[in-house]
Amino acid sequence: MLERFFFTKQGDFHPQESDPITLLSGPPSSGKTSLLFQFAVNSASQCSNVNSKVVFICSRRRLETKPPYLAQGIDPGCDIFKRIKMKYINDDDDEGIKKYFAAFHLKDTFPVAVVVDDFGDFFYERSCQERYGNPRGRDLAMVRTLALCHNAIIFANKTGPCRLLLSDTHNGDSPRSLFIYKRWIRTIFTVKGDDSGSFFLKYNKYSESGSSKGTKTAKYSVAFQYLLLEGITEVDDEE
Repeated sequence: MLERFFFTKQGDFHPQESDPITLLSGPPSSGKTSLLFQFAVNSASQCSNVNSKVVFICSRRRLETKPPYLAQGIDPGCDIFKRIKMKYINDDDDEGIKKYFAAFHLKDTFPVAVVVDDFGDFFYERSCQERYGNPRGRDLAMVRTLALCHNAIIFANKTGPCRLLLSDTHNGDSPRSLFIYKRWIRTIFTVKGDDSGSFFLKYNKYSESGSSKGTKTAKYSVAFQYLLLEGITEVDDEE
């Protein structure tokens, strides 16, 4: 499960084994965009159909300010990047995400994966409150958009594998809107940093009751303009 976020050998990545919708959450400047982009590269490279695409949705300004780093061993000029389609949305345009997934069923062919970087950052508190006339407008906007995302991906999976990966930023132990995400997402990866400058990516599988179980942790770093995997270890369920 964790291997999908790092450079892997052909055959190591099995998208059919994963849940259709996944969340990656971590603190600021923890390499989340690099992990997401590596996921996009793996998804494109492991698909047998050379015409299949991966859609990477993000803010152009944020991406240009903090571009993703590639793993060592990946040629930036290789043809696989032609199969990753960038879709830019304005910083506060959560409606742009909603419109994309509302029309998803009209596509002739579906991408093998859709990645949305900094999903939560598209939902500005004030604009959502004004739109819905409700102090919890941001929560309402996220609920409606996630419902559309869920329906779109479930529909696409009737014809073939199509995965959705979202990322969000948290400053505590878990995403601010975890209670919302868990309604539609069972698989959530969380990032924590340590004093050495490395990060730990943990896989959490949430049951319908809301309890979680982790099985593996990946230690990685973002240094010298590379995404470096330092190792993957098994963890106890109690951790």
